Amino acid sequence: QVQLVESGGGLVQPGGSLRLSCAASRSLFITYLMGWYRQAPGKHRDLVATITSNGLTSYADSVKGRFTVSRDNAKSTLYLQMNSLKPDDTAVYYCNAGGPEHYWGQGTQVTVSS
Repeated sequence: QVQLVESGGGLVQPGGSLRLSCAASRSLFITYLMGWYRQAPGKHRDLVATITSNGLTSYADSVKGRFTVSRDNAKSTLYLQMNSLKPDDTAVYYCNAGGPEHYWGQGTQVTVSS
């Protein structure tokens, strides 16, 4: 069964940190390009970061130097460490497995506000 389950969202003050997790089905995790997207109210869903099965990473310009994507292959879990958070980072964050098809988690809300 294909499954992506995110956790770790919440409310944080500007400048704070959060870590998101995504527990994935093993078959997806070892085969597909894993990544994080986000969607703010009234906006498109945008790519945040991706990581290949061997650990190569890519980031949107808006998060470079602040966010770090990583993976634990033994646990089939994807992470997104978010530091120096800004109000513009407020969005629903989605875990994605991209390949012949795209699979999505249910999303987790991140709100950056004082």
